[in-house]
Parts: sequence; C-alpha cells; structure tokens
Amino acid sequence: MSQHTADRHAGPVSSLLRFLRDLLVILVVAFTVSFFLKTFLVRSFYIPSGSMEHTLEVNDRILVNQLVPGMVDVQRGDVVVFRDPGGWLSLPPSAQMPSPTPVEKVLQVLGLAADTSADYVVKRVIGVGGDRVACCDANGRVTVNGVPLDEPYAVVPEGKNRVSEIDFDVVVPEGSVWVMGDNRYSSMDSRYHQDEPGRGFVSEDEIVGRAFVLNWPFSRFTWLDNYPNTFTGVAEAADSGANDTAGDQKATDGE
Repeated sequence: MSQHTADRHAGPVSSLLRFLRDLLVILVVAFTVSFFLKTFLVRSFYIPSGSMEHTLEVNDRILVNQLVPGMVDVQRGDVVVFRDPGGWLSLPPSAQMPSPTPVEKVLQVLGLAADTSADYVVKRVIGVGGDRVACCDANGRVTVNGVPLDEPYAVVPEGKNRVSEIDFDVVVPEGSVWVMGDNRYSSMDSRYHQDEPGRGFVSEDEIVGRAFVLNWPFSRFTWLDNYPNTFTGVAEAADSGANDTAGDQKATDGE
C-alpha cells in the first residue's frame, strides 16, 4: 500500500476518533454541570399524591430552588419541599412509584430525572417563625397574626364553609414553618401532627427548597406563585405585637 493510500484511509479514522473524543468531553461536562446544579441549585421532584391539588396534580414534576432557605429566606405562601420529619408520608399503593431502574437512579443522581423517592413532602408555607396561625375565624378562614387569609389556592369540598376541618391555634417557633396542603380536606399536614415531637412544625433545616416551576407535563407548565397579596398585612401585624395574647401558649410550647 502506498503512503498516499494509507494517509487517505487514516484521515476518516482520525476524524472519527476526534469526534468521539469531543463528544465524550461534551457529555462529561454536561453531566458534571447537571450534577452540580442538582446538588446546589435546582432539583426535580415528582408529585405522588393529591394533597396539593389543584396547584399540583398527581404525576406532575416540579423544579425546586435549593437556595431557599439557605441563602434566600422562606416566605409565607411558598410551596416548599422538605424531608419527611417522620410519619408524614403514608401513601396508598396506588400513589407509590415503582422502584427506579439502575439507569433511572443514575439519572436522578445527575439531576436528569425527577426524584421519585418517598422521603420528601411538598406543602405550602402558611406561617414562619414568630407567626401565630389559627383556624378558623367566624368566616371559616385561617388567620395569621390575627389577619384573615383569603386563599385562592385552597380547595375545599362543596358544602364545607371552612378551610380546615379541625381547629388549631399555634405559634411557630423561630427557624420553623407551619405548612398546609392546598387540598385542605385531603392533606396530612402540620395540623395532623401536633401531638408528635415536632408539634407539626417543620424545621427550616429540613427544607430542600422552594418549588418555583411546574415543568411537566408541558401542557401544565407554569410558574408557581406564593400569592403575596394573600398575606398582605401579616408581617406588619406581627411587628405590632399581635401575638402578645399568645404568650401563655409560647411558654407552654417551650416547656
């Protein structure tokens, strides 16, 4: 074989090797970036139950901003994902996802697939540290620091005239939040865990982040609102000492 013929055959082989090398580099960089995004910034989760209907439906996927609450304060109205404090999750078999395949596990670690584990809960923050959250007032509404909330996201069955089937009156400890599902009569949230060690409060240390977008199915793509108008006047009421009447309860909770 002449040198010219050898060089002619070597050319395509060399080009293919360069292409494969560049493709490998691109894939490694893409997976590395995805892994760091998932670890520090954005993470995807799967919705297994109807407790947040109709803001979130079963099988929805959401993206979560993991800078909340580490670098950005959690706000009233935020939809947050947090680790199960213990005993909060009791999903029926129909709501449980099958175990992920090895490939799906790798994709979840890399942040390329939604986390389908049963270790996390998604709810809406109603009260933050220092807030007094109670229900229900004469019109069946939740109050925060004495301010009644008109909650457009709350789902209440027809014929019910109050947003919670049980009464409660709590003061949220600093560094914790009080959470409720939007589907108020089908959500095992803070209300139903008051007799447990955490008294229904969720420590901010357990919060993975704030859900900011519903990204799948694409037909339901939307940014998730925290409804600031719903909580207008709540912070000011706290600053004015609206919780002074709850002093006895604070002392009891701290024992």
